[in-house]
Amino acid sequence: MLSRPFLKTLATKAHSLRPIVIIGGKGLTEKVHHEIHAALLAHELVKIRVNATTREERQAMIDEIVSQHESALVQQIGHILVIYRKNTD
Repeated sequence: MLSRPFLKTLATKAHSLRPIVIIGGKGLTEKVHHEIHAALLAHELVKIRVNATTREERQAMIDEIVSQHESALVQQIGHILVIYRKNTD
C-alpha cells in the first residue's frame, strides 16, 4: 500500500501524461494486457483510457487491470485511470 502523500505526488505527475493504452470495443485482450505490462516496465506510472458501455463494466476492467498487473490505483476520473507499479530494476 502506498502512502497518501506519495499517491498525491504520483497524481500530480500523471496530470501532464497522455493515455498510453486505450482500451476499445474489444475490451481487455491479451494484447492489451501485454501493452499495459510493457508500459509499466518502461514508465512505472501509466495513464489508461477505458472505454466501456457501462460503469459496472468499466469498474470490472479497472479491477482486473490492477489485480493482474499487481499495480496500485493512483487515480480514476471518469474513463481515465492512472496506475503505478515500481520497477524492480
